[in-house]
Amino acid sequence: MTHHLFLASIPSDILALAHALLGTAAFGLLGIVLMLVGFKMFEFITRRLDIEKQLDNQNMAVGVVVGSLLIGISLIVIVSMM
Repeated sequence: MTHHLFLASIPSDILALAHALLGTAAFGLLGIVLMLVGFKMFEFITRRLDIEKQLDNQNMAVGVVVGSLLIGISLIVIVSMM
């Protein structure tokens, strides 16, 4: 019962802000996980190309492809969360 009394004493604006921040953090974490899954799928599809080795060798073309892939995945994740 004291839990309800404690929540009743907090202004509704602060509760709404806390709820929004929690939702933002959850969706942000979900977005990062989905981007990681998308990158790992890309690595699985392109097994013959060692992406991390190419990036270590400063292969600009692979860097542009990986950057474009991450931007594309992030746009898909953003639209799917709306």
